Amino acid sequence: MLEKLQLIKARSEELTRLMSDGAVIADQQKFRELAREHAGISDIVEAYDEYISTREAAADCRRMLAEADEPGMRELVREELSSLSSKEKELEDRLRLMLLPRDPNDERDVMIEIRAGTGGEEAALFGADLLRMYQRYAERHGFKSELMYESYTEMGGVKEVVLSLAGRGAYSRMKYESGVHRVQRVPETESQGRIHTSAATVAVLPEAEDIDVAIDPGDLLIDTYRSGGAGGQHVNKTESAIRITHVPTGLTVQCQDERSQHKNREKAMRVLKSRLLELYSARAAEAEAGARRAQVGSGDRSERIRTYNFPQGRVSDHRVGVTLYKLEAFMDGDMDEIIDALSLAEQAAKLANS
Repeated sequence: MLEKLQLIKARSEELTRLMSDGAVIADQQKFRELAREHAGISDIVEAYDEYISTREAAADCRRMLAEADEPGMRELVREELSSLSSKEKELEDRLRLMLLPRDPNDERDVMIEIRAGTGGEEAALFGADLLRMYQRYAERHGFKSELMYESYTEMGGVKEVVLSLAGRGAYSRMKYESGVHRVQRVPETESQGRIHTSAATVAVLPEAEDIDVAIDPGDLLIDTYRSGGAGGQHVNKTESAIRITHVPTGLTVQCQDERSQHKNREKAMRVLKSRLLELYSARAAEAEAGARRAQVGSGDRSERIRTYNFPQGRVSDHRVGVTLYKLEAFMDGDMDEIIDALSLAEQAAKLANS
């Protein structure tokens, strides 16, 4: 482990030197690649430096203990050594976890796609609740959120939305949200007070960068059309909405949120690149059904990763068996307890297989 850590530290120092080179700074693509690699190992290097200093301090205490004659001094050194030894063990355990194979996408920004599943209007309204939950979570963690595409029902429910979250580690926190989310509650339209079960699907995609996906402009079919829905008279007067079809794969994205056709095209291309990155990654991993279909399933009530039970104020994550009785806070973005449990479970599985 120490040999590997020494190599990582040496690489960090090399990256620092390279990033200060004028030629590299001028090559923005190369600089971004190096900066991303540097950011990806900086936490490991910081923990390693702390581990080394702690280990050296413990060694000093052992020497002092061997040389000390006064009982009072020996007792003080023993206490200090005990504290340092505990810290050394904690840092060693943390470093073992940090050296586990990492998801290469963990530090990326993320696209979250929410769609209404089984349950009609109630499923769409729950989709709107999930959208707000992720927006509030983003606020709590300092992620920048941006709606890339949105389509709502007349009651304000979500037919489909695409939300972008930008910030370090956004994907590492949000990737566990992929799947079917089931809700149990009494709909506003239910006059008999009966509890209904509905579902919404969530797909989480790491946001692609230009260096990840090369798109031939000749492979794109671009349509413009007039925006629909709310937005005042303007949306009916100009063809600012954009629909882009990637002909080789058949993937289609659209955006009508901005008044500017240029901005809508820019947003649509960002979503398209992320979907293509996911598709190509799935093919490379020989995922027969494709990553997104594996993530979200069919949207049926029986396929779920998490259940939100409003009458009982309960949220249960079925992958780790965690149940919290603080649904209101959870829906307000206080999601870390379950996300942390999912992250720990992933780490434990990697340790078991390492």
